[in-house]
Amino acid sequence: AVTGVQTCALPIWSISMSEPNFIILYVNDPVASASFYAGLLAKEPIEASPTFAMFALASGVMLGLWSRHTVEPSPGAAGCGGELAISVPGNEVLERLYQDWRGRGLPIIQAPTDMDFGPTFVALDPDGHRLRVFVPQGA
Repeated sequence: AVTGVQTCALPIWSISMSEPNFIILYVNDPVASASFYAGLLAKEPIEASPTFAMFALASGVMLGLWSRHTVEPSPGAAGCGGELAISVPGNEVLERLYQDWRGRGLPIIQAPTDMDFGPTFVALDPDGHRLRVFVPQGA
C-alpha cells in the first residue's frame, strides 16, 4: 500500500457537460475567416495559424475556427448545421449592426423581422455559417 498519498474522486457532476465554453466552426480558410471575425468582433484572435484561429469572447466563451481540411475525424457537412446567435439589448443596436454588416458586404439571408422570440436578422459568414442577431423578448 502507498502511504502519504491522498486520492480524490471527483463527483460525476463536476466532469459532465454542464457548461460548454468553446464553439468551433469548421472553415475553408482559417486565415481569411479570422480576418472576417476580427473585423466583426473588433478584436484580434488570441491564437492564429494556417489551420486554426481562436478568439476569446467577453463572455468567457472561446470561438475557434478550424480548417475543415485538417479536422479529424473529417466532418461530413459544411456550414448551416446551426447558428451563432448574438443577443443585443434593443432594436437600435440591432438596426445599427444590420446596417454595419450590410455595409461590410455580409450576405443577409433574413432582413430585420419580428419573430416569436423578438426582432432578428440573419447574415452569413464566408463559410455559410448563420449569424443571427436578435433582441430577446422583454429587452
